[in-house]
Amino acid sequence: MKLSRLMRLRNRHHRPAAQPLHDHRDDASLQAGAGAVNGYEILAKVAELPISTWRYEWEPDGVRHLGPMAQDWKAAFDFGQPDTRIPAVDANGVTLVAVQALYRLVVDLQRQVDQLRGTASQSGQEKPSRSG
Repeated sequence: MKLSRLMRLRNRHHRPAAQPLHDHRDDASLQAGAGAVNGYEILAKVAELPISTWRYEWEPDGVRHLGPMAQDWKAAFDFGQPDTRIPAVDANGVTLVAVQALYRLVVDLQRQVDQLRGTASQSGQEKPSRSG
């Protein structure tokens, strides 16, 4: 059974949602001009992105969601979409590149810590000679 038959997404007017669940594409369907991004720049934008809790006006009072507002997302990233929604494909991409940048930072910091520990242990073993 197809996933689309199992999940029927609805918008606030209880009509079927237009965005598909499978919005990632393979290389063959991409337009020319796709390129690498600077993960550290994306990570800095994520760090500055306001995050809040909210609910849609049609949801019960007890329901809460967590995330950025679409207007703040557009101001930070401006992938060309309107400022009224955050496409899942872009949210996933930003999240993955930010995680990659964090990983590289952690690896670099661990390397520095290991070097400092090595330097500290070497200097701790060497006792200065006292001449008398």
